[in-house]
Amino acid sequence: MAQLEAVPRPLAVITGVGEGVGASLAGMLARAGYDLVGIARSERVKAELSARVAAGGGAYRHLACDLTDAPAVTARLAPLAAGVAVVVHNAHHLLIKPFEETSAEEFERVWRVACFGAMLVAQTLLPAMAARGSGTMIFTGATASRRGGAKFSAFASAKFALRGLAQALAREYGPRGVHVAHVVIDGLIWEPQTRQRFSPSQAGCLAPDAIAAAYLGIIEQPVSAWTHELDLRPFSERF
Repeated sequence: MAQLEAVPRPLAVITGVGEGVGASLAGMLARAGYDLVGIARSERVKAELSARVAAGGGAYRHLACDLTDAPAVTARLAPLAAGVAVVVHNAHHLLIKPFEETSAEEFERVWRVACFGAMLVAQTLLPAMAARGSGTMIFTGATASRRGGAKFSAFASAKFALRGLAQALAREYGPRGVHVAHVVIDGLIWEPQTRQRFSPSQAGCLAPDAIAAAYLGIIEQPVSAWTHELDLRPFSERF
């Protein structure tokens, strides 16, 4: 009896992947039937993510890449485009600094990671999704996507720009079968970098697994009822 050929698993790409949300999302998507591609500037979390994805039955590929480098993004992602079904742009560069002390280089760097990097990734991967008439791209926003706070001039302006990009792409690619969504993370996430920077209480933070579950819900939505913007916050967060 001839053996049936294994059907390739669809690919999910996570930019700015790391501990916390990225790791939770990688594990959850693997359990949902995806292989994962993680993009980050370093390979620090490669072993952890590989183990999480393998535990979920998937394969993990880690790409060390500067998302602000257009030729590098194209070179690494274009060969994968035909198999990519899901993209989550999670990359950002948080800068909390008085406006008068923020250099032009710092300001531009925050925008280049959050928004310009998202554009490069989208421009490389969205056309193949549109050609197939299916796929999901999620942009991770923040409180600063809607409200610019003191000392957040660079970060808020970048996140506002990302939100605008998400809206424009949703209107352009939605009719072509691609679900584009923007998720506002309104609060601190219980992950190592947040604990180190802010020393919050766990009870007042968003759980990475809960955020990942919300993202998976967006990915699995039927085409008749798509969410474009979703805001997530812990029960104790004021808004």
